[in-house]
Amino acid sequence: MPMQNSTPATRLITRLEDLAQQVDYSLITQLVPDPDATDDGIDHTPRQVFSGHYVPVKPTPLPQPEYVAHSHGFFKALGFDDSLARSEDFIRLFSGEMDTLPSPMRQQGWACGYALSIFGTEYTQQCPFQTGNGYGDGRAISIVEAVIQGKRWEMQLKGGGRTPYCRGGDGRAVLRSSVREFLAQEHMHALGIPTSRSLALMVSTTETVKRPWYSEGSRSGDPDRMIHEPVAISTRVAPSFIRVGQLELFARRARSQAHPQALAELESIVLHAIDREYADEIDPALALEQKLLQFAQAFRSRLTALVANWIRVGYCQGNFNSDNCAVGGFTLDYGPYGFCQAFHPYFQPWTGGGRHFSFLYQPVAAERNFQSFCSALRPLVAENPDALQQLDAIEAGFAALMQTELESMWAKKLGLARYDAELITELFALMMQTPVDYTLFFRELSHLPETLAPLRKSFYPEPGSDADSATLETRWQNWFTHWKQHITERLQHISRDTLSSQLKHTNPKYTLREWLVAPAYQQAADGQYELIRELQQVITHPYEEQSASVASRFYQRQPLEFFDTGGISHYSCSS
Repeated sequence: MPMQNSTPATRLITRLEDLAQQVDYSLITQLVPDPDATDDGIDHTPRQVFSGHYVPVKPTPLPQPEYVAHSHGFFKALGFDDSLARSEDFIRLFSGEMDTLPSPMRQQGWACGYALSIFGTEYTQQCPFQTGNGYGDGRAISIVEAVIQGKRWEMQLKGGGRTPYCRGGDGRAVLRSSVREFLAQEHMHALGIPTSRSLALMVSTTETVKRPWYSEGSRSGDPDRMIHEPVAISTRVAPSFIRVGQLELFARRARSQAHPQALAELESIVLHAIDREYADEIDPALALEQKLLQFAQAFRSRLTALVANWIRVGYCQGNFNSDNCAVGGFTLDYGPYGFCQAFHPYFQPWTGGGRHFSFLYQPVAAERNFQSFCSALRPLVAENPDALQQLDAIEAGFAALMQTELESMWAKKLGLARYDAELITELFALMMQTPVDYTLFFRELSHLPETLAPLRKSFYPEPGSDADSATLETRWQNWFTHWKQHITERLQHISRDTLSSQLKHTNPKYTLREWLVAPAYQQAADGQYELIRELQQVITHPYEEQSASVASRFYQRQPLEFFDTGGISHYSCSS
């Protein structure tokens, strides 16, 4: 049965006791725990997990926690009163303390295992046991599952301490990376792109950990020093946190017959994912094979739309492995992400990411993840040749659907009635050679300028010969004339104001620029959170013009001194 079946709340949730009445732990009650897990949830030592869907585990609370921020918009959607965020009980729970929760809330959380595939290739050797049985939520611990306002949500602490999957790590997240994830989820939702949500951000006022990071102004590719940073916990929320890699783990066990219940565990996690993420689209009365085929089609549609939207707003996931790919088709796990400043098709914020996870390669990376997804479903239809053939056809159709989504996105982004490959190709070349700020260029274009002049505020200065500049100028003028022809055609059927408005709701004015985020988390390390909250206000209204003072600070090209600067233009995955 569909899981979103609770009566919507009629009053604001102001106390933890109110939230307790909404809990409904479907994952724990419907799936199988690791039979080797401890009874008390004190399971913080790296070990192999051979079976079961989850490991019961207690978070490691932050000592002396302090509130940093919460999502006002998401609180409103959940029916939470803003005052709840600063209450002692709320801060205690969402900084990892579960010992005194009101009934029927559970006093243990849970962590899940998954497999690793990088760009479609299965890996096990990075696992400390060389088996793949050590991959999973190393520092992410879910603590609440509830049906709130008629929707099911799972609440997960990132940085909540060690789990059996921690692979030798300390289970902590630092304030720097936690601020980045908190703001990124807020921004992505405001952009209208499916994402996990930010609930709250807490920091310890006493605990620090040592991490590699960049010295000020460093041009190094990798961090060049070790620093002590405050530890923090960000709470992210989603309908579920089931990943493609999670399905892969159980499929690999089923294929290798790792234990007698391996195939049954695969079937139950897949059906659970369908109920959690696709209950409104897939009829529960269907036979298993039909459910799986509809699951594959629905996920393919969500994933292609998601990646097209990432490119629309200049977002690069950075590390789009299958374990960072949610089966619900939303953005998950903001580790080495980044938003384009000066456009480049191979923009990659993560020093370890390579071209295969770069900006305009994301559609190919998504296709590889979808192939891994389909591979995970195959053991369940292995005895049905017709279903296997249909699944193969769905997989084979990914590239064509992805291209359709991209062409539609580019046409809308430029205000065209139809996709024009020549126009787009030349624009890419010009934006690289000039170079051009991705966000500013398309926002200025949304005003439907009569000349090229307003677009020049998005151009970064680039040294070159006069001859090169003259040639580039001619090409820009020709491109602009070509684009204007398209716009003139559109204006025969739609008013200028309407078309401009459509473009402004497609091309955001404000984006999460790393050179603005860095001062926010640097100040936060000293207990000053005002800039985080100011950034949060700006980036949660990305399509609005906002005030002149906001525009003067946040609607700007990246200063040249920040290009090639470690921690701003690029960074390692350390957090």
